[in-house]
Amino acid sequence: MDDFVVAAWNVHCGVDGWGRPFDVVSPCRELDADVLVLEEAWHPDDGSPGTALVVAQALGYSLVEAPLGHGRLLGPDPQARSTWGPGVWSRRDAIRLDRARRRAAASGTPGRARQPGSWGVAVLTRLPIVTWSEVRFARRRRDPAWRAALVATLAHASGPVTVVGTHLCHLSQGSPLQFRELRSLLGSLGGAVVVAGDMNLWGPPVSAMLPGFHRAAVGRSWPAWRPHSQPDHILVNAEVTVHSGAVLPLRGSDHLPVRATLAIDHDVRPDGPAPVARDWSSR
Repeated sequence: MDDFVVAAWNVHCGVDGWGRPFDVVSPCRELDADVLVLEEAWHPDDGSPGTALVVAQALGYSLVEAPLGHGRLLGPDPQARSTWGPGVWSRRDAIRLDRARRRAAASGTPGRARQPGSWGVAVLTRLPIVTWSEVRFARRRRDPAWRAALVATLAHASGPVTVVGTHLCHLSQGSPLQFRELRSLLGSLGGAVVVAGDMNLWGPPVSAMLPGFHRAAVGRSWPAWRPHSQPDHILVNAEVTVHSGAVLPLRGSDHLPVRATLAIDHDVRPDGPAPVARDWSSR
């Protein structure tokens, strides 16, 4: 039984809450994952390499990504303090999505650079990509971003495995409806399936809303400096065996990464290759 490692990390665009850049590549190297799902990856409009591409090029990954929202990434705040950021949900945070209902006034932080670009989710893989698609979920009125799932069927020595990378909205913004869409998507897939990403909801209700999937890593992942909750998850279906899973203390973002060592279970995997994901990109 050949193991493979899946990890997920919300990287907050590679900056802290004050807009100060941190090293994303080194923690990703330490994760040493065969498949890495990055949420809140930044992709500049000017064509310069984004967060996910920098990691992919440095560590030898293939990359697929999907933008979930457009906005501005602010440079370091001249009034920054020693804390990670100005506070949860602060109007001074460095990420400003265009559709946000409450926008911080730029005049409040003079002298900060403003880089336009896209904020999204990415799947990086060392396993060969057989096929992939992007599934967009219905937009929720209170959510400043689109939400989507990247569905990548990958070739592994033990057989194909489908990895679904996602980043869902908050409970107050309508995430139960997105979980319903995600559940429908997962029901269309066959064979070994792994779901990974920031689901903005703690473990027990996530498991309840995705029947047939169980958590591969359990631990507190947010906020990174004093974690009390786990919104970041790796879930697997019955065709996948979990050998180990953990939340790792790799800092930089406001989220800690989750990592799991997995294997395809030959005792329950149906004969023949798993069906590939349908192309939902036209939805």
